[in-house]
Amino acid sequence: MKQAVAAVKYARKYVDDIEFYAEDAGRTDNEYLARVVEAVIKAGATVVNIPDTTGYCLPAEYGAKIKYLCEHVDGIDKAIISTHCHNDLGMATANTMSGVLNGARQVEVTINGIGERAGNTALEEIVMIIKSHREVNIETNINTQKIYPTSRMVSSLMNMPVQPNKAIVGRNAFAHSSGIHQDGVLKNTETYEIIDPREVGIDDNSIVLTARSGRAALKHHLVALGVELSQEKLDKVYEKFLKLADNKKDISDDDILVLAGADRSQNHRIKMDYLQVTSGVGVRSVASLGLNVSGEKFEAAATGNGPVDAAIKALKQIVKRQMTLKEFTIQAISKGSDDVGKVHMQVEYNNQIYYGFGANTDIVAASVEAYIDCINKFK
Repeated sequence: MKQAVAAVKYARKYVDDIEFYAEDAGRTDNEYLARVVEAVIKAGATVVNIPDTTGYCLPAEYGAKIKYLCEHVDGIDKAIISTHCHNDLGMATANTMSGVLNGARQVEVTINGIGERAGNTALEEIVMIIKSHREVNIETNINTQKIYPTSRMVSSLMNMPVQPNKAIVGRNAFAHSSGIHQDGVLKNTETYEIIDPREVGIDDNSIVLTARSGRAALKHHLVALGVELSQEKLDKVYEKFLKLADNKKDISDDDILVLAGADRSQNHRIKMDYLQVTSGVGVRSVASLGLNVSGEKFEAAATGNGPVDAAIKALKQIVKRQMTLKEFTIQAISKGSDDVGKVHMQVEYNNQIYYGFGANTDIVAASVEAYIDCINKFK
């Protein structure tokens, strides 16, 4: 305790705002912790951080610890209590909220929950919990529409993919695959969504076609692609769809258009005629690309940092728009080297995010197809 007081007094000589960090406070006896906190506040600490360093506490236990400090520390009103929770047992978010509900007014959090070992409390989760529960009467003053793009940026810069089922920012966070859920969401989004995806910077929810999807979801996809069917025709297409979905995990727009007797490429203004790429170790990658744009032929060649970069630069020489690649995902190939590679892309244009998909045994060609798929959706 003497060392803690001495450290705070020393810091006070140089700065006015001092945070004292009580390492492993989660497993510390509350009475002793209160004496330490009281002493450092008297010494000049303005923020007292109560970390659950090992992620051990239960939410009720952590909340009670914060409440105990609020009720038993003289001068606690002169400092801010801060939380700092770890996710070793998957309780970082719950513990942090329990701390807030019991008097903490600062939370130490990270984007995507990154951090030591199993990570820290995710900023996006705490922010949206507080925003969703107005009854707690707390404001964060955070622009929530920046949450998703910030999450993508952090993931990209740190080369740490976000798990698909991650709350708020995961790829599946607003994706619905169950038939009953899909039907409910299509009728009223609030049936199964407590958060509007646009509040966190995502354009819209996603109705994912699977073997569990119903007719409503299939019809929704077809209408979005410009295909309207009679109920009798829809029933027949739905039977074919179920058979396909039983054998194929990912159902693409092309798949359902073929089932409906439509040709998706007819609606594409831009199509790839050919792609030739030269690359290797110690040489500059070069790509030659031919496009058919509304019946007119265009060609371009470019060099780049790798074959995919070269091919996309050649594409941009033909399609001269201010486009930014935001996300590029290659689906793992597990069936062998001759299997089809699948590429998912997100491209930003005019402050809108467009999603594209490409599939080819040549991963470079699949990448170009995905980029073209995005461009064909530009409004």
